[in-house]
Amino acid sequence: MNHSLKDWILATRPWSFPASAMPVMVTVAWLWSRGFDVNWAFALWALVNIIFVHAAGNVWSDIADYKSGVDAKDTFGVRLLVDGQFTPEEFRRLSLTLNTIAIIGGLLLVWLTGPTLLYIGAAGILLSLCYPRLKYAALGDVVIILCYSLLPMSGTSFIVSGTIHWNVLWLALPVGLITVAILHANNVRDIETDHRAKIHTFPMLTGRRFGTWLYAFEVLLPFFWLLGLMIARVEPWWLGTAFLAMPVAVKNARTILAYERGGKESYANLDELTAKLQLMFSFLLILGLALNRLTINN
Repeated sequence: MNHSLKDWILATRPWSFPASAMPVMVTVAWLWSRGFDVNWAFALWALVNIIFVHAAGNVWSDIADYKSGVDAKDTFGVRLLVDGQFTPEEFRRLSLTLNTIAIIGGLLLVWLTGPTLLYIGAAGILLSLCYPRLKYAALGDVVIILCYSLLPMSGTSFIVSGTIHWNVLWLALPVGLITVAILHANNVRDIETDHRAKIHTFPMLTGRRFGTWLYAFEVLLPFFWLLGLMIARVEPWWLGTAFLAMPVAVKNARTILAYERGGKESYANLDELTAKLQLMFSFLLILGLALNRLTINN
């Protein structure tokens, strides 16, 4: 089949990239705000590389979902394979190409920075490849918090500054929880079709009612966690800028909690809306960190 560049890009689900890009950017902003020396070239490299890993993982996951029957004619989400716009073989080649680029870029960074990064990067690639099987065993949330919070934030810290600054991981929970909520919104919506495909996700184990409340918890706790960090003086009060995203989080929570009235169609695109919340929340965090640095300098 002939495909345009736009088609190939859409196949990677680019709307989800804030989930991987934001942990890197928040980490770099945190280091800069604290006065650490930042290698900006390596920071950009790390950002591009993790997006390639993410894109490869998305395509790989879509192949597994299509072959296992998770994605079908009557399901929401990606339709490129289901509708026959791409073949599984084309997706396999795309995932292999993206992973190869990411691995080469990662190995070059290991050579330039040190072997510590090898273990972090290898764990990320391995979890990405194993993600479909782990997701089908109700462990997808665990993989997400590792791959899009703890691993990239510790890895970015090492890449751009030469050491892992563990205190940056105080921000891993709020950033990671909203990312987990992206997956959770998808899984709550798809309980019936996932059951038909004979897989197991966490909302299938807990039921839809608990799953909706858990989603609300995941998008609202980050704000209370930040407040606690600021009260405890672990992080500066400038991070209160992130609270400008709270109305969006509340709206998302109310949308899914009202599922009994609107049905699952009412929150069919909540995964995309949660990705936008992640983008807004993280950018506001970065703004707060930048204001803190400028205030200290002045």
